[in-house]
Amino acid sequence: MMHGKPSPLAGKTAKIKATSTHMQYPGWAGSKIAIEDWWDRVAGKSWMNCDGNPACLIYAMRSADNDLPTDNEVLYGKREDGRGSLVHVSELEA
Repeated sequence: MMHGKPSPLAGKTAKIKATSTHMQYPGWAGSKIAIEDWWDRVAGKSWMNCDGNPACLIYAMRSADNDLPTDNEVLYGKREDGRGSLVHVSELEA
């Protein structure tokens, strides 16, 4: 499913849950991320179809480590250090 409308979190800063992990960022849990929009709106396709895209490959590994749903409820954002990452909505605090 492609998202036809921007995420309600687009343009906002969200906090990553303390239970979420990221192999590249030891300080991932509890950090903040500025949400750009749904990944499929940013890239024009699902993260599952972005062959060779480093952010998507890393997210695929993280999704297995964090037992994340295999769907397109995935957002793109930038952490406080300016690095872009994909994050599943279930990894964000309400």
